[in-house]
Amino acid sequence: MTILLLGANGQLGQELRRALAPLGTIVATTRSGALSDGSACEVADFDQPASLTALLDRVRPTVVVNAAAYTAVDRAEDDREAAFRANAEAPGVLAHWCAQAGVPLVHYSTDYVFDGQGTRPYREDDATAPLGVYGASKLAGEQAIRAAGGRHLIFRTAWVYASHSANFLRTMLRVGAERDVLRVVADQVGTPTPAALIADVTAQALQHDGALSGTWHLTAKGETSWHGFAEAIFADAVATGVLPRAPNVEAITTAEYPTPAKRPAYSHLDVAKLEQDFGVSLPSWQEGLKRVIADC
Repeated sequence: MTILLLGANGQLGQELRRALAPLGTIVATTRSGALSDGSACEVADFDQPASLTALLDRVRPTVVVNAAAYTAVDRAEDDREAAFRANAEAPGVLAHWCAQAGVPLVHYSTDYVFDGQGTRPYREDDATAPLGVYGASKLAGEQAIRAAGGRHLIFRTAWVYASHSANFLRTMLRVGAERDVLRVVADQVGTPTPAALIADVTAQALQHDGALSGTWHLTAKGETSWHGFAEAIFADAVATGVLPRAPNVEAITTAEYPTPAKRPAYSHLDVAKLEQDFGVSLPSWQEGLKRVIADC
């Protein structure tokens, strides 16, 4: 395979570079044209979606994996046009080229396409109703990809973190080492998901014999709150020696921690379809956390 990997410097992109390497040649792209280690790569500017066609024509990939996105959830509320350019228009350009070339497109979406009012884990065919600009832009990206008519694998994921890059786990480890008491939201429920897990499953999906096309939910299993996730992070960090002690984690409500963008209160995604279709067994979020903490 010649794999065009968009968003190679992000926390998922870095894991995809590792997981996809055995499958073929990876042509990495970033907005700056440089990888995190300083080496040069291709430029892909999702703020200028029309520019992506020339890149695709030059590289002529046999697989396109899009890990690039506008992910600043709160900033998107005041930056709607930029969010839609990156999360909807750019994936639409990719999908149109891939459909014309007969090339599969892998794309990542989000639990934020749902409104969080559900009472059971969301399935792929449940009604979408994003609460903010970020979720709306990601949903529009899904729709653009499907409308293009080519083979696609859309993986909706959630609460993504890694032992590198900027994410909730890294923030908790840093702040937890500095403070004795933290206040963390306890009334938003979802599934913490390691970027490495998403990357590994992506590699397995691309090697699957079925040439499947569609939308799947890809997270770890189970559910917790941000407060529960924080407590588990500190327990595992102390147990493995990453931190000398755990701070006291106080539970607060979403109302006590207001943000410009509304978050879904409940966004546990049902992963049964993915496990069945691709023959994979996903770990619990607790197992996933232990693996990531071991790399810290």
